[in-house]
Amino acid sequence: MDLAQRHPAPAPDHTPARPVADPGRPAATGRGRAEAASGPAATAASPAGTDQHARRRDVARAGWKGILREPFTAATWLRLAYLLLALPVGILCVPIALVGGPAGRIQRGLARRLLGVEVAEPRRTGPLALAHAVISLPLNLVALTVSAYFWTVVVINLAYPLRPDSDPTQAWGGPTMAGAWAVHGIGGGLSFLFITPWVMKGFTLLQARLVEGFLGAGRAGLLKATGIALAVTALCALLSIPVIHQL
Repeated sequence: MDLAQRHPAPAPDHTPARPVADPGRPAATGRGRAEAASGPAATAASPAGTDQHARRRDVARAGWKGILREPFTAATWLRLAYLLLALPVGILCVPIALVGGPAGRIQRGLARRLLGVEVAEPRRTGPLALAHAVISLPLNLVALTVSAYFWTVVVINLAYPLRPDSDPTQAWGGPTMAGAWAVHGIGGGLSFLFITPWVMKGFTLLQARLVEGFLGAGRAGLLKATGIALAVTALCALLSIPVIHQL
């Protein structure tokens, strides 16, 4: 008989072998095993959290850059040009609308060229052109007055040493001219320099909404915009009383 048949080979053992512990490495505790198990998940979640924080920092940085850049952008000066022209053009549009002239087309063209507001031309404006010319007049007057006052504050404070009444001995930051100029330039000049463009932006947004509501194809939100415009006009008129008394 063959020797292989007398002594058959033992069947292979498929039981997985246990890993042999390294005598120089301490055994993992429950906490260690939990940390090892959660390691990949934590590693995967960490970049997401980092990206979220980075996005927040980018948004905050972009916001501050926008605030600091706003006084020097072309859009700011186009808004100022619109505020300067809206009042005389609005006054001119009152008699034009009364005789049935193109008052609506004139107002839409002004808003389109200086504010970038595209308003769909309706079939006819009729009395709405006259209503817009009359209702927008108080807002145009207040917007121009407030903006002009704010820019005047910027100029007279940044150019404080050139003012004829600039006596540093009796001024804030005195008695030296450097101290008085620093207080007026920073407190009145620079602060209003960065605030004024946003004030003008608020006025022009409201003025553009009136153009869209009265002179466009849709009337959605027209009553709300009109109410806000009248309320802003009344509030600015009340706040101007103490300012006028100080002049």
